[in-house]
Amino acid sequence: MSTLKTILITGATSGVGYETAVRLLSEGHRVQVTGRSVEVLAELEARGAEAIPLDLTSDDAADHLLHKMIMPDVIIFSAGIAKFALAHETEDRQVEQMFSVNVMAPIQFTQRILPSWMKRRTGHLIYIGSQAGKVATPKAAVYAATKHALIGYTDALRMEVSQYGIDVSVIHPGPIDTAFLDKADDSGTYRGAVGKHLLSVNEVAEVVVKTVRQPRRQLDIPRVMGVTSKLHALAPSLVERIGRKFFMKKMQ
Repeated sequence: MSTLKTILITGATSGVGYETAVRLLSEGHRVQVTGRSVEVLAELEARGAEAIPLDLTSDDAADHLLHKMIMPDVIIFSAGIAKFALAHETEDRQVEQMFSVNVMAPIQFTQRILPSWMKRRTGHLIYIGSQAGKVATPKAAVYAATKHALIGYTDALRMEVSQYGIDVSVIHPGPIDTAFLDKADDSGTYRGAVGKHLLSVNEVAEVVVKTVRQPRRQLDIPRVMGVTSKLHALAPSLVERIGRKFFMKKMQ
């Protein structure tokens, strides 16, 4: 059996974060969970988790979490929000929320945790990215921008912290069949466009748990998605032409 660890999960009250927490608790790890749903936090506490109620959009979220948590060995940044809309129809408030939760929150907390980890020369950061950060699609311009930002940040971060024994993993799933998708798309057309390609929460959580056991630089879910991003790097116009026809037609 792998060594038991102290693990912190943001966004653990739904979707992948929740399922990952349940799986890690079942393996005997010490799991700390954050989220806004008091009811779900209580449910996870009943399973053995240590809950920290947290709104990542608040100004003091990173400092509050640093103060309340027990020093973790692994941090899983699972919290994320999206609003799928054409770029010119995306409101300022929605842009700010997406960047606050998807980019600023993980960056700010990473900045605060690193000095302690650098001193003890160990730690593992796991970020839940998105295939949208590698190949953008119509009506997800801002969401894709936040995930692009996360890729740039983690690529540089990985080089900075490797000398301190700190691992940086980024997991890039395709669309997942969760309430996240429904909240992101009021029209329901996005789910219809990607319906047969939706991943299950279990598929993604399984990869996250495996990454806790064995750090990897980057993982694409499903693996075939990695081919799409490589093709985009080689022939971006072709991929964008296909993507534009597929998404714009099905989402109108």
